[in-house]
Amino acid sequence: MNKTKVGDNTRLAHMGNNPRDFHGFVNPPVVHASTVLFPDAGTMASRNQKYTYGTRGTPTTDALAAAMNELEGAAGTIIVPSGLAAVTVPMLAFLSSGDHILIVDSVYHPTRHFADTMLTRLGVEVTYYDPAADKGIATLMQPNTKVVLTEAPGSGTFEMQDIPAIVDIAHRGGAIVMMDNTWATPLFFRPLDHGVDISIQAATKYPGGHSDVLLGTVSANEACFERLLDANGALGICAAPDDVYQVLRGLRTMGVRLERHQQSALALARWLEGQKGVARVLHPALESHPGHAIWKRDFTGSSGLFSIVLDGGGEKQAHAFLDTLKYFGLGYSWGGYESLAVHVQLNDRTIAKPPEEGPVIRLQVGLEDVEDLKADLAAALDATAKA
Repeated sequence: MNKTKVGDNTRLAHMGNNPRDFHGFVNPPVVHASTVLFPDAGTMASRNQKYTYGTRGTPTTDALAAAMNELEGAAGTIIVPSGLAAVTVPMLAFLSSGDHILIVDSVYHPTRHFADTMLTRLGVEVTYYDPAADKGIATLMQPNTKVVLTEAPGSGTFEMQDIPAIVDIAHRGGAIVMMDNTWATPLFFRPLDHGVDISIQAATKYPGGHSDVLLGTVSANEACFERLLDANGALGICAAPDDVYQVLRGLRTMGVRLERHQQSALALARWLEGQKGVARVLHPALESHPGHAIWKRDFTGSSGLFSIVLDGGGEKQAHAFLDTLKYFGLGYSWGGYESLAVHVQLNDRTIAKPPEEGPVIRLQVGLEDVEDLKADLAAALDATAKA
């Protein structure tokens, strides 16, 4: 592809494959493969050919990895079967018994579960830090701290983090920095450009975009990629070709979809700030958000996911809100074309205090018309007040 600077949607439409490599077809083939044949015993012994076995890559996985390398500005990308695997594989790659990891306390709950169970069982010491700590993590760094895991904005409550400041402290202490960047995607924030060593995405979300595929991508800088790739091969983790193809196809429209998600979510977030029954709106692109200045400095856009804090009540009120919704489905995940809502459970926090005003409702704003979603939320707020 021509390396001249072009727009995001132009890049998304053309990156990851060259039609001339596949007889002019605009999409690469879906290669289902385990065994790969060698032309002779010498080539087999030396493995001196591009493809050697299905777990080591195919033209389909190479196309998505190449696209992600371009999006992320990465030296290399591995493709794994889920967003959670995109978190756990790099941790297993860079942590050993006796090591220490710092994890932001607003992290995705399944990541915390993995750290508190698998990592601790393997002899890794885990410490959670306040998402507002930023340079303050210096006081938590230990001689054996090997990894700092960030996520910005935070899961469920959308705290921002000063990623360059965290990177500076971590690197001074000899640790690498990993970031779960699923919320922004590399279109709105490129972690590696800000010094992060490993960028993690649940490609299930915006790259897939249609709530019908599970996939994860892990992109690394040159210093970290070989170790990441070796660990992934040792673990035998590889993604199914049809899933890879669906995400590659989803990438072509991700820019257009994200613009719609962003516009609709911001419109609803601003409207919700003025609604009775809403104590706070947790969206970093809002001027009222405590982390807005960091978001404005480092990010170029926002996605369709944010939370609201209801003004009083508990589970009864949260359920009344959710059960009234018509267009917002009740389901986990996000990034698809449809709107979703969940009651955020924050009892796993150990450092960062959850909002105290009332229940937290996370909203995934899909591609529906804003006025219809607004009416849906208004009815839910009315039902909550009556509850």
